[in-house]
Amino acid sequence: MTPLLLSDIEAALRDSWGADTADPRSGETWPPDNPARDQCGVTALVVNDLLGGELILGEVHVAGERTGYHWWNRLASGIEIDLTRGQFLPGETVTEGVAVVRPPEIRHCREEYELLRTRVSSRLDEVARERATAAVHATS
Repeated sequence: MTPLLLSDIEAALRDSWGADTADPRSGETWPPDNPARDQCGVTALVVNDLLGGELILGEVHVAGERTGYHWWNRLASGIEIDLTRGQFLPGETVTEGVAVVRPPEIRHCREEYELLRTRVSSRLDEVARERATAAVHATS
């Protein structure tokens, strides 16, 4: 079996984001021209499902005031993965993050998380099937 690449996971996530997976607490309308906007929490959870590691939480600041939070991942190797880093607008900065224990039950954004997880899983299954088919044809 051909292993999935981080680029496969990133593409599956990007293809799966939508208004229905964005954090409804943001109070913003999800912008299709900035698809990572308000996707960080659910994205970090799905990456954690797939790759393990830790959830990292930082604060978003504008003009020195906290305006929200930002989630990303740290793998067991220490490498940090932030697939929603491109969502920030000019003037928004993110503080250094701290590792947070994943809650045993997802309460906030549960529906959005489950929808994103299902979409990403389907896309990754498609990639794996395509690679397996290509490998069979290459050896034929």
